Amino acid sequence: MKKFFLDARELAHPEPLRISLEYIKEMSSNDYLYMLNIRKPIPLLELVKDKGYKLFTHEDNNKNWHIIISKNPQKNLKELLNV
Repeated sequence: MKKFFLDARELAHPEPLRISLEYIKEMSSNDYLYMLNIRKPIPLLELVKDKGYKLFTHEDNNKNWHIIISKNPQKNLKELLNV
């Protein structure tokens, strides 16, 4: 299982979406994307949901969003949360 990590908190639009989609293309079914962002990336979440990927989002106490995306519907993404 490989973790693709993206800290998008200081990236300008549309870089977080572009980089995330590149990582998702490279991922196998056992890999996952872990993104940190200052906002909930609605366009990305809608795209991956439409493709049937599993996702988990969490806003921490510092108002950072943790977004975890996997192609594996069986994976428990909440276990991968790192807060």
